[in-house]
Amino acid sequence: MSKKPARKKTVRAGLLGVGLDNDDGHKRVTTGEQFAIFGGSSETHERMTETLVKTFETLKQRGKHIAEIDRKELAEIIHQSSPR
Repeated sequence: MSKKPARKKTVRAGLLGVGLDNDDGHKRVTTGEQFAIFGGSSETHERMTETLVKTFETLKQRGKHIAEIDRKELAEIIHQSSPR
């Protein structure tokens, strides 16, 4: 019997943002390489987009991938990235 070579396990990770405060009837969708944002008012959608773009910029500056960091570090980065 021949053995198949072991496959390298691929970890996929990403972030999903869902805005629930849309009352103007617009369907807003923004996607990036590792994130997707759906819904929300114009202001909410814009804030979520800005937060996630800054989050991934910070990860890149640190030389890390989202699948490599723990939840606590990710939460801190997101908190620091969100517009005040």
